[in-house]
Amino acid sequence: MVKKLKAMAEKKAAGPAGLLDNALAQSIKESAQQIWLAGMGAFAKAQAEGTQAFDKLIKDGMSLQRKTQGLAEEKISEVTGRMTAMAGEVTARAGQHWDKLESIFEQRTAKAMTRLGVPTAKDLAALNERVEKLAAEVAKLTGRKAPAKKAARAPAKRSPRKAATTEST
Repeated sequence: MVKKLKAMAEKKAAGPAGLLDNALAQSIKESAQQIWLAGMGAFAKAQAEGTQAFDKLIKDGMSLQRKTQGLAEEKISEVTGRMTAMAGEVTARAGQHWDKLESIFEQRTAKAMTRLGVPTAKDLAALNERVEKLAAEVAKLTGRKAPAKKAARAPAKRSPRKAATTEST
């Protein structure tokens, strides 16, 4: 474009109005030079500030990432707390239901054993106490020393082999 303007300026300079046209061409040439220099300056400035702007964008991105990570961790811990509380409630309810089932089972078992005539632990304790009293009375009547009280024990189980030998003799 500069070459074309220069050629036009030379043609016009030959004529009477060439002086005016030559000044116009010179002015245009200077403007083009200034525009070119302004573009180069803008490029240099963008290049220098671009690095700084890029670094600032990186810092802003890191800051935003930390904030979102923090919020995500808070939400995760909040949800974890809720789930733990819910699990505790479910466990407590299950425990209550097991206790209730156990109580019902014990009641029904005791009722069935009573119908079958199986003595309870209280019945056996009362019977032991009665036997001891009777033994003491017998000892008093016969003049012998009353046997020492023995701790109530569960009857020993015999093995099937010993039971068979004992019964056959």
